[in-house]
Amino acid sequence: MEDGLPFRFEALAAHHDRTSFECGVEALDRYFRMQAGQDARRHIAAPFVLLDDEDKVVGFYTLSSTSVALADLPAAVTKRVPRYPTLPATLLGRLAIDRHVQGRGLGRLMLADALYRVWRSEIASFAVIVDAKDEAAARFYAREGFLPFPDRPLKLFMQMETVASLFD
Repeated sequence: MEDGLPFRFEALAAHHDRTSFECGVEALDRYFRMQAGQDARRHIAAPFVLLDDEDKVVGFYTLSSTSVALADLPAAVTKRVPRYPTLPATLLGRLAIDRHVQGRGLGRLMLADALYRVWRSEIASFAVIVDAKDEAAARFYAREGFLPFPDRPLKLFMQMETVASLFD
């Protein structure tokens, strides 16, 4: 592995074996096995995989463009942004770790990689948005600095200025 790390990231490609991936959430497993490749080819989402030292897929996440309505953001945030009706954002649509390697901090590693990719992008994005699958996932994102949307505790965001501070 590069840099001596036992894991590496790659954009999803046809040669990645998706058949044995199992995170324990059927909707995520099904998406990864059956839909992720099509979404990549159609430019609907950009899936990235985490590979172990045997080139086995042990995690994946997706990034895509989205927008957020200014009215949906907390008032403390909207004070400092232009009054456009919507703002550009990046959706971290899915993030999953294979059940055989869960509990090893790989979710944080994958989140850091996703945030880094968004940060270094040349495409404007006000925030990274996640739709957490459940309260446990929402707590994970909140621990990492994401803030919930008012009245929508499973939808969270991190402003790009916060993302930038992680890498500056």
